[in-house]
Amino acid sequence: MRGPLTGRASSCAACALAAAVLVAQSAIGAGPAPDLAAPRGEEQGTGFSQVLEPREFEFPRDHGPHPGFRQEWWYLTGNLDAAAGERFGFELTFFRFALAPYSATGPAPSGGASRWRTRQIYMAHFAITDVARRQFRFTQKLARDALGLAGAQGSPLRIWIDDWSLACAAPAARWSARAAGSGYELALEAQPLLPPILNGVNGLSRKSREADAASYYYSMPRVAVRGRLVRDGRPIEVHGLAWIDREWGSGTLGLSEQGWDWFALQLKDGSTLMFYALRDRDGSHDPYSAGTWVDAAGRSRALSLNDVRIDVGGYWRNARGARYPARWHLNVPAVALDVDVRPVLADQELGTTPRYWEGAVDVTGTLAGQKTGGRGYVELVGYAGAAGSAAAVRRADMPARLVGASGHGLK
Repeated sequence: MRGPLTGRASSCAACALAAAVLVAQSAIGAGPAPDLAAPRGEEQGTGFSQVLEPREFEFPRDHGPHPGFRQEWWYLTGNLDAAAGERFGFELTFFRFALAPYSATGPAPSGGASRWRTRQIYMAHFAITDVARRQFRFTQKLARDALGLAGAQGSPLRIWIDDWSLACAAPAARWSARAAGSGYELALEAQPLLPPILNGVNGLSRKSREADAASYYYSMPRVAVRGRLVRDGRPIEVHGLAWIDREWGSGTLGLSEQGWDWFALQLKDGSTLMFYALRDRDGSHDPYSAGTWVDAAGRSRALSLNDVRIDVGGYWRNARGARYPARWHLNVPAVALDVDVRPVLADQELGTTPRYWEGAVDVTGTLAGQKTGGRGYVELVGYAGAAGSAAAVRRADMPARLVGASGHGLK
């Protein structure tokens, strides 16, 4: 769920919404946006499309934007290897936030209307975990959907802010990803090895009992990537395995929920596990926590909180004193999985507003009684104070009634 709802729930996204809105208040004027399809399934009084029932997914169309909904995100995370043995983790995530709903009957812009006016803003996070150097670097960008500064289109697929982008030229083509910042530049070609996997109930991912606490959510959990990482001006050829998460909706987390732990694990036999453990304010796991198991043959199975046991085996504190889990034991009897998960670096915290932790991990343990291992990514939201409170974002007095979204849908 990165970035749940007000996203990987798919990602993390809820984290960045507050900062995005503050910038929007001072820098972005409301106005008609071009090429927006009218929302379907509006909830009375909101103007935004709502996630109320399962839908028919259509690819490649659904890789593109869904402007009738309040928020959505595109997540690409993974682990890379260089020929010399160096290892890197990476994250490139794009978020779209609507400041006002689409209005087919709204006034047309006058000849003197500012070209800077927009109904949407975009935000992106780029991060690199440099394992050999024991360092983690991140960069954030925020821009309005105006003057070509940022945007998303479906055919051909392209999501961008400035020179950062995630794109696919044609349905059968490879995806491409590009970003740069904090001494690193990444250019990758990405080839999904599995078709999109629908999470939740046929792609409808519910985050709490509240009617609007849901998103449409799918993943591509095994993506072969290859390209070039430039570090301090020196190019390094890299290859590896990545994960794509997509989520969109118009709601928020439940009022009792404070954050989540999102796991995306890729095992050596080709199987994958995605699970987001939603955390209530009392520290317990919310019953709407859920996930998806995909076996080596590509068959998926939905998982509930009763299917997965997560035990924390250690913690890490940032310089401000916020404490994050830093080691986990996951047991999933339904698929005979029993593994330990460890970050490759303790400090993989993005110092955005708000802060969250997202980083590369190693996996060791057993599957069906046989030794297994793998790699993955973990996202931790809601540990660094009020920043993780989706409910607080939800109830804030924001322009155009913009409500928070989580940050990886939850992931």
